[in-house]
This record gives sequence, C-alpha cells and structure tokens, in this order.
Amino acid sequence: MKYIGAHVSASGGVANAPLRAREIGAKAFALFTKNQRQWRAKDLNEKEISAFKKNLDDCGFKTEQVLPHDSYLINLAHPETDKRQKSLNAFIDEFERCEQLGLTLLNFHPGSTLQQISDEEGLELIAQAVNTVLAKTTTVTAVIENTAGQGSNLGHRFEHLKTIIDQVEDKSRIGVCLDTCHTFAAGYDLRTPETYKQTMGEFDRIVGFSYLKGMHLNDAKITLGSRVDRHHSIGRGQLGLEPFSLLMQDSRLDNIPLILETIDAKLWREEIALLYTLAKKKE
Repeated sequence: MKYIGAHVSASGGVANAPLRAREIGAKAFALFTKNQRQWRAKDLNEKEISAFKKNLDDCGFKTEQVLPHDSYLINLAHPETDKRQKSLNAFIDEFERCEQLGLTLLNFHPGSTLQQISDEEGLELIAQAVNTVLAKTTTVTAVIENTAGQGSNLGHRFEHLKTIIDQVEDKSRIGVCLDTCHTFAAGYDLRTPETYKQTMGEFDRIVGFSYLKGMHLNDAKITLGSRVDRHHSIGRGQLGLEPFSLLMQDSRLDNIPLILETIDAKLWREEIALLYTLAKKKE
C-alpha cells in the first residue's frame, strides 16, 4: 500500500493539518509542529493536542502516515559550541512536541560544517545530538533526510547517512528519508530503470532499506550532480515522469509516508492522483 501525500500547512494550528491533507486526497502528510523559521514557539496546549488527535483519527490517518519536519534553523553540526547547543535544545523541543501529538517520526536535515570543521567531525556531532535526543525522549524515531549537498551541507552521500547511523546507539529509533530531488542533485540518477536499480541498490548496500522511513517526492529544476536544491512539479523537471512510475511500482516503498514538496500546492491533488494511477499499473 502506498501512502502518498504532501507537506501541508499547519497555519491556524496543528489540528488543521490533517483536514488539509484530506482535502487533497492524501493518505499521508507532513507538517511543521511550530513555525519552522523561529527558534521558539508557544507550547502546545491540551486543547490543540486533543483537536489534532481527533482530526487525525476522523480523517483516517495513522501516526505512521505522518512525517513531521523540524525547523530549518537547526544545525546539529554547527562548529560553534553555543550555537550547536541552541540547535540541540530546539531539536529536543521538536521531539517533545511530536511525542505530545502522538507522532512517531521526525524528519530532520543533518547539518552543515560551515566549512570550519571536517565532514567526519560534523557527522560525529550529528550522531552525538541524535544520541542525546533519543536518550531524553521515548517514542519518536529520528529520520535523517538526505541532502542535495549545497554549500557545506552534510548528508548528500549515502556514506554520510551510514556514518551517522553507525554512531547512533539505539538503532531502533533512527531512519532515513530519501528526497528524489536531493538524490538526483547529489549525483544519483533515477531516470531510467537501469539507473534507478543502480541507485536504489547502492542505497540498500550502503544504508539498507530497513532504515527507510519515508520519502519526499519532488522533480528537479537542476541537472544531475549539480549539488543545488531546486524542487519542481512532478514530471515537469529534469527527472521527468519515469522515476516516479518506478517508485510507485517498488514494493520496498510500501507502508511509509511518500510526501510531495513540489513547488505548486495547487497541483498537489492532481499530483497525488497521478501517483496513485502509476501505482495501480503494478496491480
């Protein structure tokens, strides 16, 4: 079963997110549990938490079909101790908010060295932060998103993801989210059955599909290996439609949230319907 959806707005309160996902025909969704561009946010109150859980249930979503995303401000590899601690505190808060809402996954960007420390040091700092947050919480799995590799961002190589996972003590609460645009921008081709098989085989060999907890489905405005993060609507970019057909036919991607972050929200309902049509070709 494919659970396809989009990263919907939580404007007006997190309880609105499941309703917006239902409106576009989604069977999964992502959201920010707070303003992603601010360090601090008001604590969730019992009314908000209860309303979110009720709407989630009323709309037919299970918690494993929801892939919340943490703040863009967080940099767990920051070379400066005080700024890294600020990020870690915010990271812990994100986990606690997910636990309050009854959610079991949290998608995060690994971090950036800012060209001040080595990649190895940065990856170790990220793993240390994950170990800290997992020790302070109980139910949420940390889901590392692979990156395009723009600037000094870590996570654009499958080996980066493996290095972090290898240093995380609780392997039962660590996972990966693959973004199709980021994967392509990082130099992994998905455009033909042959290159798709090669890329996914490499991911399985280095990281392992057992760690795949979700995906972001985005076409790309940029060329293969450009290391630039520019999303496009499905079938309208450099990837084209073929990779998404291959993804929809891949049973290894069943029962995880598959989330659109494409550039035109007005097309999400159409894109979700298209992807489900591609998935039915397997049947």
